Amino acid sequence: MKLQAEISVETLALVHRLSVTYLPDSDQPVRALDQASLEIRPGELVGILGESGSGKSTLAAAFLRLLPADARYDSGAIHFRGRNLLVLPEAELRRMRGAEIALIPQDPALALNPVVRVGYQIAEVLRAHLPMAARERRTRVEELLAEVGFDQPQPIYSAYPHQLSGGQRQRVAIAQAMSCRPALVIADEPTSKLDASLQAEILSLMREISQRHHTAFVLISHDPTVLAGFVNRVAVMYAGRIVEEGYTEDIFRRPLHPYTLALVRLCARYLSKTGVRTRFASIEGEPPDLACLGVGCRFAPRCPERMEVCTERGLQETTPQPSHRVSCFKYGN
Repeated sequence: MKLQAEISVETLALVHRLSVTYLPDSDQPVRALDQASLEIRPGELVGILGESGSGKSTLAAAFLRLLPADARYDSGAIHFRGRNLLVLPEAELRRMRGAEIALIPQDPALALNPVVRVGYQIAEVLRAHLPMAARERRTRVEELLAEVGFDQPQPIYSAYPHQLSGGQRQRVAIAQAMSCRPALVIADEPTSKLDASLQAEILSLMREISQRHHTAFVLISHDPTVLAGFVNRVAVMYAGRIVEEGYTEDIFRRPLHPYTLALVRLCARYLSKTGVRTRFASIEGEPPDLACLGVGCRFAPRCPERMEVCTERGLQETTPQPSHRVSCFKYGN
């Protein structure tokens, strides 16, 4: 992964060897991210895949420097358009949040203010970043609502969040995120609370927006089937580390890491040949305690292919195939 001086002009954002630790008052320190690296190009669709607790949402919040007070950035950097976000003053970060980097939350029912009309909440983003008159802001918000699929944006503008369905609230959250035409949008499990048909609609909408405005999206999900038809590249996370990253087709058709292979096989079992869902299988064992990590591969206790070396020494990333990196002793180290 490139250092700051070597960042390509084609790179929009670069996470470089980022490590984050949570320091709760009464418990042991928890290493939520460990040497995570990821490159994002303008207009690219990137997926981050992993179980709950793998570090996906921590990575998303780190982009906006919105981690909780007990989080500590131990090492690494997050470069965005040549600037290291981890050393920027808070005032400059506030100017960037919403304008250049935006977030689509997992649950807009919680993210939206229940006592403020949704149109006003979108308008507040415009008020914070763009010099516009009130009438102009309202027109712009109604245009945004129409862009995300509302045939009649005026009544949606005046509605409260509780008056909208889950799919409508998610569209409002997308409109809010896109209000200033940011270059990068972080979507944290935006379809996890929607049924399959609404999931497809929201994913199609985000793809259309990306193509129309050349917006890069980072889509976070625990479900490989959500990412398979949407993103160009996938980074697979396990216990705070990115264990595999490559083009979507390579990740799902030719997975290299045993954890990725297990996730792909689970999806194949979950959907029968007729498309009827069957009882969900699982990966044996439990994820490691991030407060008590040892050396070696963190997936080793659950891995059917583990070797003696897997728990004996540190693991290095390799690239056994072009544009496909993996951290696994099967491929060297």
